[in-house]
Amino acid sequence: MTQDTPGSEVETPSGKAARDENFPVGSILLPPALRPHVAAYYAFARAGDDIADNPDLAPEDKIARLDAFDAALATGQGDPVALAKPLRLRRCLLAAGVDLRHARDLLVAFRRDATKLRYADWGELMDYCAVSAAPVGRFLVELHGEDPAAFAASDPLCAALQVLNHLQDLKDDHRRLDRVYLPRDWMAAEGVTVHDLHAPAASPGLRRVIDRCLERTDTLIDQAHRLPGRLANRRFAMESAVIVRLAARLAARLRKGDPVAGRVALNRGDFVLCGIGGVIAGLVRRDAGASAAAEPGRA
Repeated sequence: MTQDTPGSEVETPSGKAARDENFPVGSILLPPALRPHVAAYYAFARAGDDIADNPDLAPEDKIARLDAFDAALATGQGDPVALAKPLRLRRCLLAAGVDLRHARDLLVAFRRDATKLRYADWGELMDYCAVSAAPVGRFLVELHGEDPAAFAASDPLCAALQVLNHLQDLKDDHRRLDRVYLPRDWMAAEGVTVHDLHAPAASPGLRRVIDRCLERTDTLIDQAHRLPGRLANRRFAMESAVIVRLAARLAARLRKGDPVAGRVALNRGDFVLCGIGGVIAGLVRRDAGASAAAEPGRA
């Protein structure tokens, strides 16, 4: 594939839509001046993910399209129609002084999705999340001019969101794409195979694997609770507090529900309650974090 391929032959729909997203992207809580940059990042990520998740494309075709995205992002060259999204994002990132790596790493993950169908253990899954999810948080942290030390809390939050999404879609991911994001060693220990994913309900062994993933995810969310207090930007602190609460709420729903029997998702009430509580928590945590930073002797 050449870089002057028509846009319709580079981008391709996967069947996903905005309604499939669990968490707000570029919500009204973020500073208005930064929202166009966030929108450009999201459009780029959505287009790349659509390529990787299209079941009708061969792996080598997916990789060629993603390579074209990467070249445009890295060099600023390429067909302005076919590669409009990576070219636009490059301009946004350079204007905002944000490292291109936070977008290029996503393409590493999307290329991996084109060929990698199983994950040996939790560590391998977390390695995937380091390029598929963490760059989103790092982009936002850097875009807001925050201290990179916040990555220590944004990385686990993004990893938690990724795992929760995998758990929601575990049945559909295997049916459409033959992908299984559950740790293979945990499945083997419980005598679980991919056939368990297509039963009317989760088997006891599969339920234990799901719960084990949720236990690790709860630990990630606990680490993410530190994020709002580490952020200087009040709006960003509120946004992050809302998302942390939504993640915890979805984890709780997945613990009670069965993603094999049907999709487990947040409802409107969850968004309202987490939104209100998160805004308040973001304000309190941000002020508490600022006070602690001003007092060196305070824990």
